[in-house]
Amino acid sequence: MEDLTDQAVAVLLLSLRIAPMLGFAQPFTLLRIPAMVRMMLGISLAAWLVHGNPEATWRAPFWDAGLPMVAAGELFLGVSLALALQLAFAALLTAGRTIDIQAGFGLAVLVDPTTRSQMPLAGTLFAYAGAAVFFGIGGPQDLLAVWAASVEKVPLGAASLGGDPAPMLEYMGAVFLMAIGLAGIVLLILFLLDLIVAFLSRTLPQMNVLLLGFQVKAIATMAALPFALSFSGALFAQLMRGALEVMPRLI
Repeated sequence: MEDLTDQAVAVLLLSLRIAPMLGFAQPFTLLRIPAMVRMMLGISLAAWLVHGNPEATWRAPFWDAGLPMVAAGELFLGVSLALALQLAFAALLTAGRTIDIQAGFGLAVLVDPTTRSQMPLAGTLFAYAGAAVFFGIGGPQDLLAVWAASVEKVPLGAASLGGDPAPMLEYMGAVFLMAIGLAGIVLLILFLLDLIVAFLSRTLPQMNVLLLGFQVKAIATMAALPFALSFSGALFAQLMRGALEVMPRLI
């Protein structure tokens, strides 16, 4: 009976390591999944990890550290792992927002029915393209491997509330640089169009250059975005792969 209690408590505690990823990190938040289903999936995955790693989970002396501290440590580790994917998709949304502002779509946003938040037009395309690439390269399988490795490296009760921020800072700079590279083609075209419109405003002041610029840049954005998405598959894959590769360094 005592072993069964230890296993049940270990499953609940270990689910705190998984719940932030499923509940708050994209691409999982891009899918309309009920909260109860997310919770049951997290508990099921935690039970799978507990069953496969008894020495590092329910047989570990996690009672000695105190349940509040163990729960806080597990939740902190889960948030750290989820932050890697959050930063990747935040970089994609930032790059898309930059395109929107440059193209004159700054006032136009989409309401995401899943998160009930406003998202930029181009950023939404980048986010869903990144989600497709994430699932296409086997991201969920890699996440399972990361969680399994985290249990082996950090047994239940050994997670701390601190860590080395250097890997996250290095990854943050790289991920935003890659995201701007994804939008680089569109931004370059829009910049050249701005130069042309500025030249026309000086030579033909009687033209409604502002209205002309909005129309031309909107058409150019719609024409250039498909090319930017189709020719940037390697960058999307590298960005998603970078998020998965930095997670073991955060454990």
